[in-house]
Amino acid sequence: MKKVMFLAVFFAPCLAFGAVEDCLTRTTVPDSVLSLPEIIELGLCRNPSTTASYLAYESSRLSKNAGYADYLPSVNASANASLPYRNEQWGDWSYGASLSASYLIFDFGKRLSDLNQLSSTWRAAGFEYDATVQNYIYGIIGSYYALLNADADVKSAKMLRDVAQTARDTAQNKFKAGAVARADVLKADTTLASRDLDLERAKNNREIAKGSLLNKLSFPADQEIQIADLPSEIGTPQETKTLDELFAQAEKTRPDLLRATANKDAAWHRRNSVFLSNLPTISASGSLSWSDTPSESFNAGSDNISGSIGIRASMPLFAGFANMYNARAAQVNYERAIENERAASDNATLDIYTAYHNYKTAQTVLKQTETLLKSATESEKVTAGMYRVGRATMLDWQTAQSELVSAQKQNNAAKYDLFTKRAAVALAVGEIKTNLERE
Repeated sequence: MKKVMFLAVFFAPCLAFGAVEDCLTRTTVPDSVLSLPEIIELGLCRNPSTTASYLAYESSRLSKNAGYADYLPSVNASANASLPYRNEQWGDWSYGASLSASYLIFDFGKRLSDLNQLSSTWRAAGFEYDATVQNYIYGIIGSYYALLNADADVKSAKMLRDVAQTARDTAQNKFKAGAVARADVLKADTTLASRDLDLERAKNNREIAKGSLLNKLSFPADQEIQIADLPSEIGTPQETKTLDELFAQAEKTRPDLLRATANKDAAWHRRNSVFLSNLPTISASGSLSWSDTPSESFNAGSDNISGSIGIRASMPLFAGFANMYNARAAQVNYERAIENERAASDNATLDIYTAYHNYKTAQTVLKQTETLLKSATESEKVTAGMYRVGRATMLDWQTAQSELVSAQKQNNAAKYDLFTKRAAVALAVGEIKTNLERE
């Protein structure tokens, strides 16, 4: 129940955002620079999948509330009016009205089993909604950092093009001075053309990454969006936890595990309800009726009030073996739910193990790419200086530039891949939104 309350608290800010910013009906992206939490909030307000999942959760909640009706009396009212026709003659109008009520007194706990089944189904729908939200948030995070990575690649490509332009200008000046052959100028032209091509590819990749993010926000892909970078501290609570601690935490917070448990509970109550439906039930009933039949036509008139009260016991004896097969089917469904819960646990264990080690590897890769980038940057500067004084060839400078290009791209990818891998750990544990709120 605490988890379901968390869902209601989580959805409230989305509604508030929509009320203040008109996020659901707007057709253009906000002009301001958006942080990741703001983008997530905007997306949750507009995303149809999370909205549909929430409506499914609401439908399940209302069905659960309908289950309480079995604990209340049922009351029915009816009225009638008739005009008889006999022997080619019409009679006079007859009127009547009745009121009946019944109340289930005892059913060996079947009502409670039905209500518990609906409650478990409701909780499972809540966890399904929670899982949909968390998966959507993870998708937003991936697209967000993919766009930041694409932005960084564009900046790197521009910087490297400037380096190639400097090399070309230097080679041209030295050629004019007779210090180098024309081959150096041609090599520098080739490198500059290659850098121009890399820049155009980086811009194209940036457009694709931007379109992917806008699509997740339900905006046209041809619009523009400004996003802010995030500090690297986000998600740090997962860094100090061991695998055992993450496994234990996932049992409390991972939505698909909680959903599998809720579905197992629903199947258990359903099995009990089917068994209890074969036992007797005791009900109380009462009725009150009034009729007004005129005496002028066809029969003696009556104008009276009548009623009755009673207690009724019933028990199904034979229904073509349907009860027996329904009970067996409910037992099989319960056993299947147990296996589904076990499969969900195995999948969660693998997800956490994989995400944890991917994150640790991403940390190492980032440190290595930072060292590689620093070394490649210094190497390019040194080689450029050596070429200017005639102690290195254009081929040496081109090689240093190529190494710098590779190091820059690897560092950009490693930096933002670390953020995504960090979010994957939080998703595997089921705390991705909690980590965002904590930051």
